[in-house]
Amino acid sequence: MRYRTIGTDPATRREVSVLSLGAMLFGTATDEATSYAILDRYVEAGGTFVDTSDNYAFWENGGQGGESEELLGRWRRSRGIGDEIVFATKLGARPLAPGTSFLDNPEGLSAKVIRESAERSRERLGVDRIDLLYAHLEDRTVPVRETVEGFAELVAEGTVGLLGASNHRAWRVERARAIAAAAGLPGYEVLQYHRSYLPPRVDVPSALDPDGDVGWVGPDLASYLRAEPQLTLVAYSPLLRGAYAKPERLGDAYALPGTPARLAALGAVAAETGATVNQVVLAWLLGGDVPAIPLVGFSSVAQLDEALGAVDLELTAEQRARLDAAH
Repeated sequence: MRYRTIGTDPATRREVSVLSLGAMLFGTATDEATSYAILDRYVEAGGTFVDTSDNYAFWENGGQGGESEELLGRWRRSRGIGDEIVFATKLGARPLAPGTSFLDNPEGLSAKVIRESAERSRERLGVDRIDLLYAHLEDRTVPVRETVEGFAELVAEGTVGLLGASNHRAWRVERARAIAAAAGLPGYEVLQYHRSYLPPRVDVPSALDPDGDVGWVGPDLASYLRAEPQLTLVAYSPLLRGAYAKPERLGDAYALPGTPARLAALGAVAAETGATVNQVVLAWLLGGDVPAIPLVGFSSVAQLDEALGAVDLELTAEQRARLDAAH
């Protein structure tokens, strides 16, 4: 395994593995025994960065979520896990009532919600401090300053370490960071967005945003990350739920003119390296001009083992140039 440091403050920064394990479906679609087996194998391989959210996975049973955090808490206790594993969770997108969703009834990012939701997450995970806490979705009903100050209070109290944002427009991330900097408060240091080798169409509405322009690393966010290298990008859904191995699963969201050429380039590099297409995608993300920590969810240990094979896969400059130029 390889590692990198996230965060800049010596009091809160952490060294994490370059491959993050997504626990979204642990405790619901992925049963406890399988979840434990994946977690155990990940730690055995040197993995140290586990990701979840307080709303995972409400859509599986029509509830409000929390099952993933609860399972991780049980696993931690059963394995005697301490602070050697970095746990990241999110708040802001938990449905306020069963049978609703984050689209029409989210908890939001008020100071009250931030405090109460973070406390519930700590209890479910069984930790004194959440290593990394994200604002899961934008909340335009609450002043940005209130959100910034609400997160900062938890950091000051020692119940939260690093702060992050997920699925926010770049200008809103910068506004929040500027407010925090001006007030001498901790700000977002980790950004979690969808990023993969194939870019999605921006004219197709998504579950996160009907405008189709939030939640993924587009040109604006990529430019922002290049200009702010101290920020860490965590890339979720990098393998498009298995669609690289089975392109028929791509659907309309990736029906762009350049998609066939990029898939052909990906296949050629995989053949040259003896790697799988999934491993090439992960290696491309790890070493890109905007380096990312891929966040990958698995339903089996075999899938995890395939992804682990990407950690030491080095693409040549020529192979990377070919991948980047395909369109």
